[in-house]
Amino acid sequence: MTPELMEGRSAAPEGGAPPVGRLVDVSGRRLFVHTKGSGGPVVVILPGAGAIGLDYLNVFERIAEHSATVLYDRGGTGWSDAADLPRSAPEVVDELRALLEALGAAPPYLLVGHSLGGAFARHFAQRFPAEVAGLLLLDPAHEELDAHYPQEVRELFAQFVDAPIPDFPPEMLELWRGVFADKLQRWPEGVRGPLIARHVERWRAGFLEGQKTEALVYEPLRRAGGLPDFPLIVLSAMGIDASPTASLPEGMQRGVNGAKQAVNRLLAGSVPRGEERELDGATHVWMHIEREDSVVAALVDLLGRIRA
Repeated sequence: MTPELMEGRSAAPEGGAPPVGRLVDVSGRRLFVHTKGSGGPVVVILPGAGAIGLDYLNVFERIAEHSATVLYDRGGTGWSDAADLPRSAPEVVDELRALLEALGAAPPYLLVGHSLGGAFARHFAQRFPAEVAGLLLLDPAHEELDAHYPQEVRELFAQFVDAPIPDFPPEMLELWRGVFADKLQRWPEGVRGPLIARHVERWRAGFLEGQKTEALVYEPLRRAGGLPDFPLIVLSAMGIDASPTASLPEGMQRGVNGAKQAVNRLLAGSVPRGEERELDGATHVWMHIEREDSVVAALVDLLGRIRA
């Protein structure tokens, strides 16, 4: 991936320009993208719901030492232009594919998907198997996870499915700002400040992206069938997350992680070259920060297998 291949039309979005990277026009919508590195396969990072591409700057910088790397914001999130949320998996995949084409980033790709981004990465591989060299999935959203939860956990989580978006008071947003400030301590200040502010400005996007996942994300995954045979690593965060799971009794917390681990093992076992790894103490939202070395090691392992 050369600088010439990565050029694209850029302009400042509402709320100011991104601190790094640029905006690329894709079918009339400007998408934030940041690129670095050279060589193949091109590594593409797909954030989770509520995340912004630059939340993964730590992993991006390190893996760019090994291969050309792309991180971006889906339409309606981060520094990308607005989009109607939630969106379907096919729509997100088509958007990403068009972005990569606009960048001149040739396939096949090593896709890195976190949470909801993991479901989108899987769907990309289902639809365009010849364009994917491998997958790294961080606690991916999965259509069978709910069925593996204990009954009491399913009943609890059902209360949050497509629930009305809360109207957070200013003090709650300030608390949220403090959480991001703590987790992003090692980010360059020129990135950290604008990134925290962007999270607070677009906090609704995470709630909206996570709605109607059964119809918009999981049904397309079911219809598209299994994954092709390529290197796959699934990382399972085995720590205890914040609400709603933090308030659960210990036994229910173990049930949540046990269900997640079981589904991730099934996913890894669905292809001959699949592998599941547990990250003890890592939490779902922050696993790429809390266990950065493990995430980077998995990526380096996959690059080695793909290039062998």
